[in-house]
Amino acid sequence: MTTPSRRRERPAKPALSRAGIVAVAVGVLRAEGLQRVTMRRLAQELDTGASSLYVHVRNTAELHAAVLDELLGEVGLRPEGSWEERLEAVLESYTEVLLRHPGLAQSALVARPSGRHYLELVETLLALLAEGGVPAQQAAWGVDLLLQHATATAAEHVVEQSEEDWAALVTAVRALSPGTHPHLATSGADLISGDPGERMAWSWRALLSGIAATPLKEQP
Repeated sequence: MTTPSRRRERPAKPALSRAGIVAVAVGVLRAEGLQRVTMRRLAQELDTGASSLYVHVRNTAELHAAVLDELLGEVGLRPEGSWEERLEAVLESYTEVLLRHPGLAQSALVARPSGRHYLELVETLLALLAEGGVPAQQAAWGVDLLLQHATATAAEHVVEQSEEDWAALVTAVRALSPGTHPHLATSGADLISGDPGERMAWSWRALLSGIAATPLKEQP
C-alpha cells in the first residue's frame, strides 16, 4: 500500500496574484503598521518565497502604492453641498484616510498609485473643479497641488506636536519685541490662532482661489 507523502497531505496553496498580495499587505498594515509591509513579511504570510512576489509586484515602493490605492476606496466621493463644499469634503476624507494609517501618509508623499480608486478620486476632483468653472488645464495641475497639500498635512500630523512644544511656541511668540521682530510681533496672535479644522478649511479656499485665477502660462 502506498502511503501519501507529507507534501500531498497538505492542502494546495491558492495561486499567487497581485490582488491577493495587496490584500495581505493591507491586513499587515492594519495590524502591524506600514513598516512591517515588506516582501519578506508578506512571503511569510503567504507561505512562499519573497522572490515569488516580485513576479506580481516589482518592489516595495510599488507595493506601498498599491496598498495606498486599495485604502483610497475608503474615501467618500459623493458628499452633498455646493461644488466647493463637496470638493473640500472629498479632500478632508482623503486626509482622514491617511491619518488613520500612520506611516502611509509619509509613503504617499513619494508613492504614485495608478489603480482604480486613485483614478476615481482624481476623476471626482476634476469633475468638481469643472463644475466650478475652473479651466481644464488649471484643474489638471490643481488636482496635483490639492492632493500634495492634503498628503503633506497628513504626514505632518503623523507625529503630533506635544502640548509642551506648543506652549513653548506660544510663549516665544508672545515675548517677541516689536523693535526686533515687528512683523512677528504684529501677527503673533494670528500665527497661533485657529484650530486645525479651521486652518485646513481656509487652506482649501486659498488653494482653490489660486488655481482658478492662475493660468498655466503668464499672459502677455
